[in-house]
Amino acid sequence: MEKKQVQTELAGYIGRTLRENFGKGPESVFVSYNHSVMTIYLRNFMSPSEMVLLGQHQEIMIQTTRDLLMQILIPEFKAYIKILTGMEVNEFYYDWGLHNKSGLFVCIGSSTTSAESENENDKTYMFHGKETLHQEINKISLQAEKTPEEVLSYLLNERTLVVIRNGILVPIEKELIRLGNFEALRLAKRNLEKRLLHNSGNFESILQTKVNDIFVDWDFYRDKSVIVLILSPTA
Repeated sequence: MEKKQVQTELAGYIGRTLRENFGKGPESVFVSYNHSVMTIYLRNFMSPSEMVLLGQHQEIMIQTTRDLLMQILIPEFKAYIKILTGMEVNEFYYDWGLHNKSGLFVCIGSSTTSAESENENDKTYMFHGKETLHQEINKISLQAEKTPEEVLSYLLNERTLVVIRNGILVPIEKELIRLGNFEALRLAKRNLEKRLLHNSGNFESILQTKVNDIFVDWDFYRDKSVIVLILSPTA
C-alpha cells in the first residue's frame, strides 16, 4: 500500500473511532511517519460538552476524562496501525491543545537511538537550527525537572518536528511514580512544561518559521518524553 493511501486510511479510521467514543470527531486528521516514528495531528477536536467545561475553566476535568478514554482506545489504535503499516507500536504518546481545539498522537515503533539516526534520510535528521533547538530544550527541561541525558529530533516533514528526551525524571518524580500517582504527576507536568514551552520565545527564531502548536507527553516507566512542534511550512 502506498504511503499516501496509508495516511488517508489511518486518518479516516482515527476520525471515526474518536467520533464514536467522544461524541464528536476531529474536523481533520493529518498523519506523518517514517519507518519508526508516526504522528497523528487532530484539528478542531472538541465536543459541545467540553466547550462548556472549557468556558468554565475546567481544563483538568476535560484532560482527566480524555485520559480515561485514551487508555481504552490506545490498544485499538496500536492494533490497527500494525495491520495497516506493519509497524509494531512500542510507545504511544498523546497530548491536547485545548485552547486550539487540537490534539496529537505520537507512535514510536522501535527504539530510536543516535546510531540509528545516521542511517536515515539526512533531511529527516538534519535541519536548520537543530543544535540550537536542543540547547533550548535542555534549558526548558532544566527549569521543569533536569537536563535530559539525551535529546534526539526528527523533522518528519516541513510541518512536523518531533523531539525525544531520555532521562528527565528527578528522584521525587520517580517516588511519586512508585507510589502510583501517575495521573497527578502527568497533569502537573503537562501544565508546567507546556507553559514553559509556550512561553519560550526562541523556537520560531531558531527554526525560522512560525510554530502553530506544541505538544508534550511522557512515558514514566521509560523515563522518556516526546515534544512535537507543529510548524508553518516556509515559502
